[in-house]
Amino acid sequence: MKFGVFSMNSDEGLDPLELAREAEGLGLESLFVLDHSHVPVTRRTPFGAGNEKTVNISQRKDLSEGFEDAGGDMPRDFYRNREQFVTLAGVAAVTSTLRIGTGICVVTQRDPIWLAKQVATLDQLSRGRLVFGVGIGSPWNREELANHGTDYHTRMTLMAERMEAMQRIWTQERAEYHGRFVDFDPLYAWPKPVQQPRPPVLVGGDGPTVFDRVLAYGDGWMPGHHEDPGFFRERVAELQERAAAAGRGRMEITIFLAHLDSLDDYASAGVDRVVVNAPTGEERKYLKDIAKAMADH
Repeated sequence: MKFGVFSMNSDEGLDPLELAREAEGLGLESLFVLDHSHVPVTRRTPFGAGNEKTVNISQRKDLSEGFEDAGGDMPRDFYRNREQFVTLAGVAAVTSTLRIGTGICVVTQRDPIWLAKQVATLDQLSRGRLVFGVGIGSPWNREELANHGTDYHTRMTLMAERMEAMQRIWTQERAEYHGRFVDFDPLYAWPKPVQQPRPPVLVGGDGPTVFDRVLAYGDGWMPGHHEDPGFFRERVAELQERAAAAGRGRMEITIFLAHLDSLDDYASAGVDRVVVNAPTGEERKYLKDIAKAMADH
């Protein structure tokens, strides 16, 4: 298995350029960073949940005291994260072998023409080291989506159209797309990605329809950790069978927010990469833990 590290990319944590240099020096394969543009003051859905309940952040304690996930509020890091692509560009500039990943990029919050250019530019400047993790947006960030003009209930169709439109921009000299949500006449857009036909696309999520999205526009699956060891064995087998039937070949499997004590379970399920969270303020300790686990496996 390949070993990577995930950073919340908080401005209160270890400088991401230092984190990247140290990760590369320890032999880790990759570094992934978060993507959230802001935290709405009033939200109807508590963090990590699917039910609606109004949460007014302005009525809570001073943010300088720090938030933990209690009573439905997001952890402090969500308020403090740096911009994803700017960070990864800096990381690419100070490393040479480390793969750089979006973990994940909320495509439903980004203009597809600009995003296609950002992805291609970063892949070019990193000399083909980008791993493009993508997602549709969770129930608990529907207000964040709405602030970007995205309807939570139609986000899956929007996501599919944006991914298809970007694929055309990356691979065609004159790209054109006409869909329900994405609509543009023929255009020129450079650069094109170094990795062709695109950087590897890892689709996040573990819901009942996630494999439809993986097979429609992905090259692999990137679910979060699951406590049941049998979950990954069953679902990975299902995905690989569906991919083979669709003529897609083998799909790459990455476990996001992986647990180091579950490495044997991941390996038996056919996992290719594990990405372990390095909590803000403890990045160096976790880097060493990941490097040790990598050496032992």
